[in-house]
Amino acid sequence: MSTDRIPEKRRIDKKVYVKELHLLQLELIKLQEWIKLKGLKVVVLFEGRDAAGKGGIINRISMNLNPRICHVAALGKPSEREESQWYFQRYVPYLPAKGEMVLFDRSWYNCVGVDRVMGFTTPDQWEEFYESCPAFEEMLIRSGIILVKYWISVSDGEQERRFKNRMDDPTKRWKLSPMDLKSRLLWDEYSRAKDIMFRHCDTEVSPWFVVPADNKKIARLNCISHLLSLIPYESVPHEPIPLPERENSTYVRTAYGNQKIIPRKF
Repeated sequence: MSTDRIPEKRRIDKKVYVKELHLLQLELIKLQEWIKLKGLKVVVLFEGRDAAGKGGIINRISMNLNPRICHVAALGKPSEREESQWYFQRYVPYLPAKGEMVLFDRSWYNCVGVDRVMGFTTPDQWEEFYESCPAFEEMLIRSGIILVKYWISVSDGEQERRFKNRMDDPTKRWKLSPMDLKSRLLWDEYSRAKDIMFRHCDTEVSPWFVVPADNKKIARLNCISHLLSLIPYESVPHEPIPLPERENSTYVRTAYGNQKIIPRKF
């Protein structure tokens, strides 16, 4: 296990957090409307260790947005057919059309991250990935896609604390898979794999942005604020929406007694 010192945790008052998050989410709605109006195509990748907080950040970004515009892509285990495809091929169908934003909860970087450490990919596949990935991402950017890559960074000690919390909390236990537990044993291997990946794929055209996440709330605010700063946008003017008056109706509502009503327990 790594002996790196756990970074000192900053704290944020809950009321301040809720207020700032609300303000940022209002700005995300403005960004969403701008993306739709201008036909932008936005891809945001979230990578990092297990329990780093990727899902929490993605949830806070997407929770108030239109799911027809902001999609979350969290791919499961590849099928036998997908394993025979060009590695990037299974991700291409999830890329956005005009007026859409896609948030990838893990991405094509699985090849040289989880899959590499767990032995699901070979050295030849890693080398091919390191060669192809920068070119693939440049192609996406040249096609007009705005590509943003976040590495959510958590310390050894904080990851351990979160794992233990998941073990004790029935509402979070489902998040703890056998692979998550194995990742604790392979901390150093994950660290080396991440460093090698950064050397090949942290490019000037498509850089990685690191989000320190030992404090989840601060990480969420900082990440959302940074994302908003990367995409110039303006408020989209809205015409007042009049609520139409109902016409006089002769309809008589069906009595509840003829319907199956759920039991009232609350």
